[in-house]
Amino acid sequence: MSALDGAVIAVAGAAGPAGRATLLRLAEAGATVVASDADAARLAEAVDAARYAHGGATVIGDTVDLLDLDAAREWATRTEKEFGRIDGLVHLVGGWRGSKNFAETDLADWDLLEKLLIRTVQHTSLAFEGGLQRSDRGRYLLISAAGASKPTAGNAAYSASKAAAEAWTLALADAFRKAGGDDGPRAAAAILVVKALVHDAMRAERPNAKFAGFTDVKELAEAVAGVWEKSAGEVNGNRLWLTEKP
Repeated sequence: MSALDGAVIAVAGAAGPAGRATLLRLAEAGATVVASDADAARLAEAVDAARYAHGGATVIGDTVDLLDLDAAREWATRTEKEFGRIDGLVHLVGGWRGSKNFAETDLADWDLLEKLLIRTVQHTSLAFEGGLQRSDRGRYLLISAAGASKPTAGNAAYSASKAAAEAWTLALADAFRKAGGDDGPRAAAAILVVKALVHDAMRAERPNAKFAGFTDVKELAEAVAGVWEKSAGEVNGNRLWLTEKP
């Protein structure tokens, strides 16, 4: 049996290529998957694809405004009530804005990225913390970027947003650590770090590109599933690198 067999996992930002790959992998591992995204049409396509690939798997889509804390909390409460448990939240909400150099940074980029990359982390973590604590295998996973640790001049807003999201996730990990006391944490919050993501459509569009250091979305999905194979103590509060450290 997989460590995910019978688990109930929520995936935020599930409609993109990384989300699709993650839904497929979690369904394959025997999890019940509750996916959300702001784009209802793309979400429905991703959910249908996972259901079709794994007949009998329970994969449902929920259009949730993760910029609304009450909506995020209602999503978490509804999921736990319907399925009796909540064992994970995978945070895949993304977005990127950059500039040619530092001087040309547009602070409007920060306004957007603060919402997408920080606020959604705050809301999902606050909404799901209690349910993850009640689980015997609760995991909160943030997908982050190597640039958070080594920002470049043209990526100030993006890198700062990712760094803030990482700090928030590590604070959640500390809450799990303290709740576990001498027995160690029952739940875990961890960060999966990539340089950037690549998928089949990108390779088709740029057949000569190297994509050096990029992580394929299928590899990311495998790493996400693999977190449940480890104990909470092994992963809580850690950055799990899927690319070279900068």
